[in-house]
Amino acid sequence: MLAVLPYRAVLPLAPLVLALLSAGCMPQDIPPPFDRAPQAQVERGRLLLAQYQCGSCHAIPDVQAARGRMGPTLAAFGRRSYIAGHVPNGPEHLVRWIVAPGSLVPGTLMPAMGVSPDDARDMAAYLLALE
Repeated sequence: MLAVLPYRAVLPLAPLVLALLSAGCMPQDIPPPFDRAPQAQVERGRLLLAQYQCGSCHAIPDVQAARGRMGPTLAAFGRRSYIAGHVPNGPEHLVRWIVAPGSLVPGTLMPAMGVSPDDARDMAAYLLALE
């Protein structure tokens, strides 16, 4: 049986509960999924994004010549909920997306660039570390 507290007993605690809930639910408090990826892997991913010329379509922070405007900017990619607006963002999905985007979102404009799964893991580590 559920006990119901009197309204007057709960009301004084409402500001405290709201403050705790709002402080605990801020997206910037949640670390990106690859927050603990080795720095060498993250750096290799950054270099691979330049090597595969991802910047011809996307603006990517700290990637040489990555100022493209055909695709969306990849700034703060680690904070995104979805990849291409359809696929939940996370390491496994992002690696699959980089290797074969059409297998996840048929008809996508994102081309398959011939990226190996190993390279895609490093590229995903860099992108998911972007806050």
